[in-house]
Order: sequence, then structure tokens, then C-alpha cells
Amino acid sequence: MSGRSCLWPKVILFGDSITQQSFDKGGWGAAIANRLVRKCDVVNRGLSGYNTKWALTVLPKIITQPANQETIAAVAVFFGANDSALKDINPAQHIPITEYAENLKRIVQYLKSIDICEDKVIMITPPPLDESAWEKECIAKGSKLNRYNSVTNQYAGVCVKVAKECGTDVLDLCTLMQMKNQDFSSYLSDGLHLSEKGNKFLETHLWALLEKKTEKLPMILPHWSNIDHLNPEGSLLV
Repeated sequence: MSGRSCLWPKVILFGDSITQQSFDKGGWGAAIANRLVRKCDVVNRGLSGYNTKWALTVLPKIITQPANQETIAAVAVFFGANDSALKDINPAQHIPITEYAENLKRIVQYLKSIDICEDKVIMITPPPLDESAWEKECIAKGSKLNRYNSVTNQYAGVCVKVAKECGTDVLDLCTLMQMKNQDFSSYLSDGLHLSEKGNKFLETHLWALLEKKTEKLPMILPHWSNIDHLNPEGSLLV
């Protein structure tokens, strides 16, 4: 038997726990993967608890130079929920806002250095924080409230600013979920992570950006109705 191997383009999701959990039932990453089946592999590289400092350190291990003929269709960069933790209560995860901005820039710079240009990158801001619900989670773990929504909003604003400076797309999830002063608590499962409704909200808005980057990708391997059943090799091994 002969024929060239099939190379699936990749969409890489690089983020913290909100990304790591995105392949759970009803998750936004799984929904994106379903949209792109037979066109792209959607690769989950979510790292629960990570901030941008740690993410930047491991990035060369996570996303490497694309091999010959391998195509990276898009990379979603989704950090900030941990960086914005309060320094005096959660110093392990906290990253100063100026360093957060620099880390995001360096992530884009690294991707460009391995030929993943800025027009393939989508930055996603952290979602807003429901302090009341998240405080209950913190108390249950023996801690005080370790994040404020006002601070999360500041980090989200910086993410948007960096994306504009770097020339990448950005999904301002924080602003979208709080538009018209709506009650955003239903978008969150525990005050920090996404609920089923929040996952759907993110997936819908992210797809609007991803579709533009993947719409010209062909379906991989012919549709079954286009296979010559008398000579399938002639249809499949080309």
C-alpha cells in the first residue's frame, strides 16, 4: 500500500484550569473540537493553577517548531485568572500586572520565533470573578478570599491592550460577560471557573474568531459518497 500520510492542522488551546477543564462534558474546548472534526486537531494544553510566568517557562516544551508540512492554524492564549490573585493572600500564583503584560508579550514573541505569526494567535481575557461564590470556595479550603473582581478587570484590560500592541485577536471575555451590568454569576460554576452556560458563551464568541482562521481548511480525506467503491484505493491513496 502507498500514499502520503494525513497531516491534520492543529488548533492549540494554551491556558490554565479553565482551559484544562475545557474538554469536560459541555466544555468549550470539546465544542470547538467538534466544530473542527475532519479539519483540525484541537489540542488541549491547559495547565491548572499556572500563571503566565510558569506558562512562559514551559512554553518551549508545550509548543515546538512545527515539523515539515505541519500546520498550526491557531493558538488560543488564555491566562490571567491566577496572575490576578492577591499578592498578600496568594503570593504563589500572583504575578504583578506589569509582569503579566510582559509575559503575554513574550509568549507572542516566542510563537512568532517558531513561525506562528500573530494573526494565528487569539488572546482571551480571564472571566469576571463572582466574589461571593469564590469566597465560599476559599473558606472551604481554609483561606480568605484571594481574588477581587476589580483586580481581575484590571488584568483583563491589560490583556486587551497587549493584544492590540502585538497585533493579535483578542476575546475580551471579562467585558462581554459584564455588559449592561448583567448578572454574570450564572456563567461561573464556583465564582472562578466556567459553568455550562459560561462554556457555551465562551465557545460561541471564540468560534467567531476561530472560524476566520480555519474556514479555508479542507475536509481531510474524501466524503464517503465520493469514494469509488469498486476501486477505493484510487480515491483514498492519493
